[in-house]
Amino acid sequence: MSEPEPEQTGAPDTTASEQADLDAPGFADLGVHPDVLRALAEVGYETPSPIQAATIPALMDGSDVVGLAQTGTGKTAAFALPILSKIDPANSATQALVLAPTRELALQVAEAFGRYSAHLPRLTVLPIYGGSSYTVQLNGLRRGAQVVVGTPGRVIDHLERGTLDLSKLDYLVLDEADEMLQMGFAEDVERILADTPEYKQVALFSATMPSGIRKLTSKYLHDPVEVTVKAKTATAENISQRYIQVAGPRKMDALTRILETEPFEAMIVFVRTKQATEEVAERLRARGFNAAAINGDIPQSMRERTIAALKEGGAKGLDILVATDVAARGLDVERISHVLNYDIPHDTESYVHRIGRTGRAGRSGAAVLFVSPRERHLLKAIEKATRSRLVEAELPTVDDVNAQRVAKFRDSITSGLGKPGLEMFRRLIEDYERDADVPMADIAAALALQTRDGEEFLMAPEPPPDARRERRERRDRDDRGPIRRPGEGFATYRIDVGKKHKVVPGAIVGAIANEGGLHRSDFGHISIRPDFSLVELPPKLPAETMKALSHTKIQGVPINLRLDTGGRGSSGERGSYGDRSYGDRSYGDRGDRGGKRPQGGGARPKKPFKKKSW
Repeated sequence: MSEPEPEQTGAPDTTASEQADLDAPGFADLGVHPDVLRALAEVGYETPSPIQAATIPALMDGSDVVGLAQTGTGKTAAFALPILSKIDPANSATQALVLAPTRELALQVAEAFGRYSAHLPRLTVLPIYGGSSYTVQLNGLRRGAQVVVGTPGRVIDHLERGTLDLSKLDYLVLDEADEMLQMGFAEDVERILADTPEYKQVALFSATMPSGIRKLTSKYLHDPVEVTVKAKTATAENISQRYIQVAGPRKMDALTRILETEPFEAMIVFVRTKQATEEVAERLRARGFNAAAINGDIPQSMRERTIAALKEGGAKGLDILVATDVAARGLDVERISHVLNYDIPHDTESYVHRIGRTGRAGRSGAAVLFVSPRERHLLKAIEKATRSRLVEAELPTVDDVNAQRVAKFRDSITSGLGKPGLEMFRRLIEDYERDADVPMADIAAALALQTRDGEEFLMAPEPPPDARRERRERRDRDDRGPIRRPGEGFATYRIDVGKKHKVVPGAIVGAIANEGGLHRSDFGHISIRPDFSLVELPPKLPAETMKALSHTKIQGVPINLRLDTGGRGSSGERGSYGDRSYGDRSYGDRGDRGGKRPQGGGARPKKPFKKKSW
């Protein structure tokens, strides 16, 4: 699971521009419940971010809210904290529903709710989304979950099955509403809203305000408080920023080359997940680097020892820290000269926060970003938001690495010549040279070889491009079977949704992948025709996959997946696939869709909200 977005973006550095935060209200001043405040203190949040400071009082007061803010500004806490402060943990009914466009975001939001409700033992948070086990979700709903976080398709599915009851709903949140509409969830959202009580508190969060969002706002929100917050995206001028394009499997090799060739005093390597911190740190230690992991699961005492070792550095200290965004919050170590983004962050605020760990106290710093070909759009988003252009850098070559290894070997000899005890070993070697009649150079080489413990001293030359391609294809065949080119190894399937249903490739991929348990690599060409679409999939889909897809709907229309026989559709077009391909994008959940129902839940009088008893 990817790690949740950092919610507390109140800047952790003690700069002049942040001095005003000292006079800003704290979370307690905003009316947040004491048990929630305890959890916030443990997470490390001290000062509300701008959107939190503006949104929490309005939600605590019972007002509907429209929040215009980018990801990474702290919006999850902005709606989670007031909901948790007002909800009734003693009542097992579903009182709060958060709709998110993708399963990843749903999981992140649910995890955030879990952190903030750590001291509300009777409260349950349940994520529901397509592609996951129904059993777990059904059991969770039967037991009762006061907070449900879900994707529209799966929420509709549970509503139609009668397994999700929203009759007692008090709070509804539409997170990243513009993204939901862009992915074709408009009808699904309205379908869900129609099943909710008329009197409820609604919070809508969006990065932009297109006409579709305006329509939802005017129809379903009553006299909302509108909050607009722009993300802080300034980056320090004393930090050089560059990126290296490197595929995921080669990241560790790329990191090793940088560590061997680039002088640095101390470095933080940022990854997305807690598990990755341990894995990357362990692999670095296996390569001889002094590295340690830090994440949210590490006890405070160990965190303090690790940071102290990083400040000390040297033989007894620590030079490389592998961390997550949350774990590194508030970290202030002057000797950090480099920040390396092993995993590119999904929001610009995290990027700014990360690189702010270097260049402290007026010193210069360096920031390096690893970018895979599929992540170029994230790089462009960072450049646009920070109004700075990252310089593309080349990965150090094998010759660069070997030159550094030779130079360090020579330096180690020079350093050893001045150490005490040299005279005794000189006599031993001279005796061996005389008795064995072996040249001194051979003796020195044998001793140096012993120190390698069987490891290669020089990095092997890279194979030529053709050999690398052949090796990669061989590895791919081992991992995934034979490589398939467009049209090869696929069968063409027909589904009963097309352009007139306003479907896009992402909606098709999301619905079939999520409900059928398929991977993105299982999709070939997608051709969207006026009233049907053609999708390339594996020729023999498992029976359980076909069964799962037999109930799948897109835009409320059953897809009726079956093998295409090449016949004509109602539009008169033959059922051969076109040239529209599914690209390397990650689409959100498009699970089972419900049929359209009469719309309701329009504008209604404002209901006074009272803080619930505990």
